[in-house]
Amino acid sequence: MSARRGVRLHIPKILDILPQRYPCVMVDRVTELLVGQSVRGHKMVSANEPWCQGHFPGQPILPGVLIIEALAQIGAILAYASEPFDVSRSGMYFLGIDKVKFRNTVEPGDRLDLFVEVIQHRTNVWKLRGEATVDSVLAAQGELLASIVDR
Repeated sequence: MSARRGVRLHIPKILDILPQRYPCVMVDRVTELLVGQSVRGHKMVSANEPWCQGHFPGQPILPGVLIIEALAQIGAILAYASEPFDVSRSGMYFLGIDKVKFRNTVEPGDRLDLFVEVIQHRTNVWKLRGEATVDSVLAAQGELLASIVDR
């Protein structure tokens, strides 16, 4: 992986890194990657996603837990790019969240922009700060704790 701005990862490479598969893949593109520092990307929110029928009928909004999952997934991509690991043998597991706040709703048709930066990294544990925005308006923010462990 490169440490340059403008690095773009599309779905095939994202699927090489993440263990999730549809409908649980929450990152559609990585648009900027600074190894060991930060990552930017987005998720295109579609009306045909399975959560739309029940959250909420007639006025669907992306569940907050899925916004946090999107931040965790792009954080895993950052960790992999910073210190590549064998994805068939190891994975990044979510340990906790802190200081999470939801500011605005995310609806079908929105592009959910994701930004995650490293707060701290020691051995296999990563502490990250993430923000999710739509049209530069903050939708959610928080701190994530994750670890790379053997499967």
